[in-house]
Amino acid sequence: MFAFFKKKKEPRPIFQPLGTDMHCHLIPRVDDGSKCMEESIECLKTLKAVGYEKVIITPHFQYPRFQNDEDDICRRFDELKQQAGDAGVQIVFAGIGGEYRIDTGFQARLEKPRFLKLGGKYVLVEFSLHQQMPGCDEMIFDMQMKGYDIILAHPERYPYLNVFGSRMEQLKNQGVYFQINALSLGGFYGEEAKRRAYYMLEQGWVEFMGTDTHNTVYAQALINLTHDRKVEKTLEKYDFLNKTI
Repeated sequence: MFAFFKKKKEPRPIFQPLGTDMHCHLIPRVDDGSKCMEESIECLKTLKAVGYEKVIITPHFQYPRFQNDEDDICRRFDELKQQAGDAGVQIVFAGIGGEYRIDTGFQARLEKPRFLKLGGKYVLVEFSLHQQMPGCDEMIFDMQMKGYDIILAHPERYPYLNVFGSRMEQLKNQGVYFQINALSLGGFYGEEAKRRAYYMLEQGWVEFMGTDTHNTVYAQALINLTHDRKVEKTLEKYDFLNKTI
């Protein structure tokens, strides 16, 4: 006779120690992230509510699925800033970057580099979630020789990178920065990614944490995560570099 509804959790600002969310997909209709301006604005309001003061937007650059152009992305970013300001969003836009997939089209990018850098310094790259493309290490080294600082997005999500083997340490020794997803700590991507994320933190391998917010489903999961005491303690325990960009 009576319907019982679970009370919706309110956001808590536990991400204040990070300051900046440096990985999210909130430019509408350019990748698998936000589908409309209204969704982007709602997600930005959530980021502010959970404690972020600044945000860097990082749309996908992936061949052939998301063949975005840097100039077009910058124009769309300016539109997002304008619309968010008109909607009263209080978060600061700290810049526009990109999440560049090391794929079959990446070598062409290296020949005429136009990377959108985080904080004017870092290039955020990602691997395939299924298997690493041959020559990844060489392309990363090539970028480093060109003066780029490399951040590898969500290494906890690549099952073929054994956290207990030498591969992770090899990347760290090569000078690659690691960025884990906040939602990995709550099991959003499964228990294995969660376990790997915490292990990497314990090893001191993680410099950045991003939300990787794509849409309102991610935003709600982020709100729920703010009630996870273990995550809150993790943010208090570890020093991340988010505030430096």
